[in-house]
Amino acid sequence: MRNLHWFRSDLRVTDNKALTEAIRTADELITIFIITPQTWHYHDAAAIKVQFILNNLATLSATLAKQGIPLLVEQTDHFVDCPKILHTIAKKYQIDRLYFNKQYEWDERQRDNKVIATLACQDIVTYAYDDQTILSPGKIINQQGKPLKIFTPFKKNWLLNTTHSTNWKPIAKSQKKFSGKIKSTIIPSQVSGFHYHGNLDLWPAGEKQAQLLLTKFCQNNLLKYHLRRDYPAFDCTSKLSPYLAQGVLSVRQCIHATMKTLAVDSISELLNFPGPSVWLSELIWRDFYKHIMYCFPEVCWHQPMRKETTQLHWNNNSSQFQAWRKGQTGFPLVDAAMRQLNQTGWMHNRLRMVTAMFLAKILFLDWRLGERYFMQKLIDGDLAANNGGWQWCASTGTDAVPYFRIFNPMLQSKYYDPDGVFIKKYCPELISLAPHILHNPYLHHDHFKILNYPNPIVDYTTMRQEVIQAFKNLQKK
Repeated sequence: MRNLHWFRSDLRVTDNKALTEAIRTADELITIFIITPQTWHYHDAAAIKVQFILNNLATLSATLAKQGIPLLVEQTDHFVDCPKILHTIAKKYQIDRLYFNKQYEWDERQRDNKVIATLACQDIVTYAYDDQTILSPGKIINQQGKPLKIFTPFKKNWLLNTTHSTNWKPIAKSQKKFSGKIKSTIIPSQVSGFHYHGNLDLWPAGEKQAQLLLTKFCQNNLLKYHLRRDYPAFDCTSKLSPYLAQGVLSVRQCIHATMKTLAVDSISELLNFPGPSVWLSELIWRDFYKHIMYCFPEVCWHQPMRKETTQLHWNNNSSQFQAWRKGQTGFPLVDAAMRQLNQTGWMHNRLRMVTAMFLAKILFLDWRLGERYFMQKLIDGDLAANNGGWQWCASTGTDAVPYFRIFNPMLQSKYYDPDGVFIKKYCPELISLAPHILHNPYLHHDHFKILNYPNPIVDYTTMRQEVIQAFKNLQKK
């Protein structure tokens, strides 16, 4: 039996459902990854994300080679060509079965359906697995049989299902080896149109490196995660999101490492530890947004979950949008966060909420502008998580923050970067300012002006009232 495994967002050998089954049932195994630059552009993939994928493909290929498994890399402009490429590869190598792990974005689901149909005509059976989530998207439903839209009942149901199952347990790696007669493709160092000139020292490639970072997080920051995760100056978050987004690391491995660290046997026991409990909630949010995207594909079409919000008349101010993008709004925490994104391709989660809410509910610019910009910059860009976060902040999504809840960027700055350590790292022109001045650009704008730092581009209080009124008007219609 000659099998083909198609890598997508599962760039690892360990705890990989489809790959493990492909290995188990094969006499010979070939793997493939398909580079699709034009589709990546269409989906707003960041150059740093593409480089991260390439780096991980290189380490993946080396790991597979130790088991005699070749990794082929094909390239085509659009992933609508994937059925044709896989058909050609299957015919060339006389493939009997295709294995892959499911992706839940709408376009990807349509592509996979065409792949299955195309190969079926060639008498090739396709096996697809739920691997990105602990529970299959759409499995958690209410008493009426409809998918849950609110996180709290989703989490309760998730915990109930998971506590009494083994879904969270990683799969043991197969040590089976093959002849390795077919040569692997040399992994390209770059893809045209996605040239990244920075460094990726914060995110070394490969699942071994991901596991080391996971272990380090569990040993150093897991127990105090709930206390320090909101402070961007502290290095207390896991920074594992790029590995999770590309499947270099699985959610199951994260849960297993957490339980191993605490020496507990049941997921329910994690709830007895404040830090691990909050960390687990963050992982469940990932499942929740995949579930939402699968059950409500309109989020893949740039549509809000709350239909009435389509009637909002967003501001159309390109100069304010550019100031937000560049970190030149005159609000230090917002600007430092945006500069972190632009310089590193990553942003602290608390700051993602601050900057997103600033764009959508202070500048009152269409949240989709920010959603797209984040995807174009983030190394961990993931449609479900990014869209879910933006719609939460903009009060347009499922289980979103109430429309009247608007983060005050000055108070957020004071609470979460009290000494200005993070702000001054990314806004070095402000390094001489004392904290009591740094956090309030309205009262101390003269200090900012002499440092060549912009005045606030809007009046927070005025805009807050206008935005709340705009949402209130929706309630009356």
